[in-house]
Amino acid sequence: MKKIALLSFVFVLFSCKKEPKVAENKIKEDVAYLASDELEGRQTGTKGEVLAAEYIAKRFKAMGLEPKGTEDYLQPFSFKPKTDPHKEVEFTTNADSTITGRNVIGFIDNNADRTIIIGAHYDHLGYGGEGSLYREQDKAVHNGADDNASGVSVMLNLASRLKVKNDTTEVKDTNNYMFMAFSGEEMGLLGSNYFSKNPTIDATSVNYMINMDMVGRLKADSTLAVYGVGTSPIFKQTIKSNNDKFRLVENESGVGPSDHTSFYLIDIPVLHFFTGQHEDYHKPGDDSEKLNYDGMNLISDYIHTIINDLNDNGKLAFRKTKNESDAAPRFKVGLGVVPDYLFDGKGMRIDGTREDTPAVNAGLKKGDIVIKLGDSLVTDMMSYMRALSVFEKGDEAEISVKRGEEIIDTKVKF
Repeated sequence: MKKIALLSFVFVLFSCKKEPKVAENKIKEDVAYLASDELEGRQTGTKGEVLAAEYIAKRFKAMGLEPKGTEDYLQPFSFKPKTDPHKEVEFTTNADSTITGRNVIGFIDNNADRTIIIGAHYDHLGYGGEGSLYREQDKAVHNGADDNASGVSVMLNLASRLKVKNDTTEVKDTNNYMFMAFSGEEMGLLGSNYFSKNPTIDATSVNYMINMDMVGRLKADSTLAVYGVGTSPIFKQTIKSNNDKFRLVENESGVGPSDHTSFYLIDIPVLHFFTGQHEDYHKPGDDSEKLNYDGMNLISDYIHTIINDLNDNGKLAFRKTKNESDAAPRFKVGLGVVPDYLFDGKGMRIDGTREDTPAVNAGLKKGDIVIKLGDSLVTDMMSYMRALSVFEKGDEAEISVKRGEEIIDTKVKF
């Protein structure tokens, strides 16, 4: 009888033991909702943006992240849209025609002196308008699956993984973690800019910032762009030593067309991850079924490894970098193509063409590599922009492209 009672006790004891807690992978599920027609393109200040913010806040709460906004998980900001493109946006609540956006902020508190910010913007273009490359007359929802439901879903995946890690290990990480979904990025990095001026933690405690914008279309050659590698001396070594999956394209500058710029400008080291532009960029065709989910999981693994590697390095040193956009020439015309920003060969490779443009009219195709424009040789993106800068609307120029092993000479009219 005693043996039976003992066995019953052991059975009850083991049956009450909880399964080890593991991080949930909801990357595909998160993208499916954020890039659904229900959210109508998540334009800042719209109902779709509000629904997206509520969804992200619920995901943070379900993971057990602390709210770190000014209103629970949210940090609302109101602004007056700028009419002069050369002026900064005015953040205000006391003006007509103001728009309100919402950053969504969750936090893992390890009682550490330093905090890592991991962010991605969740807003997009709604039904198009300014910024859209869609040229049809009928309005269409711009779902923005790659831009940037992809970045948000990877950010949420990292939040889940780091929260589970901290809940299941006795030794806490030497950094806290702040997870941020920014709004207003498409209107000019507004959400991250607002946070940098109105941080909800001590900005001097921020160790470094990781940004993910368009990480959903890893190509067959596994090219991954990493920007900001020059903003701390340790970054180059770290991203290389932890890489065995990607063909990395590195850029030193901390300034670029995404939210990491707002943090670099307040002297915080930054890393920005990007899988490249494509023909659906800022068009209604940027849908969830076109994403490379295996690639997104690899990117999440890679960033997670980088974060763990950097955890033992204390406060990272910040280093200013050359702003490459300052040296970029200004030009009045364009070919009407999507450049392949990840191409590191000689010339400027075309990643996509737009309807009824000089490129299409000249017979240029996706995959062509521009090697000469007018009198100028084209060896990279900068030389391509310099070549464009001498032309005006109505000008005609000779252009040479490499298509496979063939060199094609033709003319383009701007």
